[in-house]
Amino acid sequence: MDRQPLTRQPLAHQRVTQRPPDAPLLRRRRAVAGVLVGAVLGAGVLAGCSSGKSASSTASSAIGEIEKGVSAAASAASALASVAGGAGAAISSAQAEASAAVSAASSAIGGIKGGLDAKGDVALGEVGAGSDGKAQVALTVTNHGQQSYRYVIQVNFTDESGKVLDAAAVTVNDVAAGQNAQATARSNRSLTGTVKAEVANAVRY
Repeated sequence: MDRQPLTRQPLAHQRVTQRPPDAPLLRRRRAVAGVLVGAVLGAGVLAGCSSGKSASSTASSAIGEIEKGVSAAASAASALASVAGGAGAAISSAQAEASAAVSAASSAIGGIKGGLDAKGDVALGEVGAGSDGKAQVALTVTNHGQQSYRYVIQVNFTDESGKVLDAAAVTVNDVAAGQNAQATARSNRSLTGTVKAEVANAVRY
């Protein structure tokens, strides 16, 4: 009995999709963006909506959410930078934290509905350091308006060259017309070297 020659069937063409080596990093960047946006949008909703709550209660909730949003964004950026460093990416943890904090503070102020520019109402003292090593600066808020206002203030901490090292969102509640109030801005992490502070933005509402 004759043997039939074996015919080798061609293998089906397989499409191989290579995943970029930085795919895990990209996923974590998206996660950080989600934390930042979620926290800031939550603050904006609370600041602009008083349905079912008194104005005072709503403002208090907004204050907590704004400050938590900035802190959460900085913490998430720190975690991202740590992962990126492990993957060999040249990303500075300090730069990532500073960028996230500035974005969160700016977005928090941008989310205030009907806010009026109030940079002229805010004066800063000298920058010092707390017992935990974090930079801090005293703020004096003077209401030059004709009615009581609440304030949200973005303070940037910089080095001598003006490079932003960190940022904080400070809230001051119910400053009567013609009166002033005191507050303190604190960095999210310890800062070294000569640290200065500036009012990057401020609104009253």
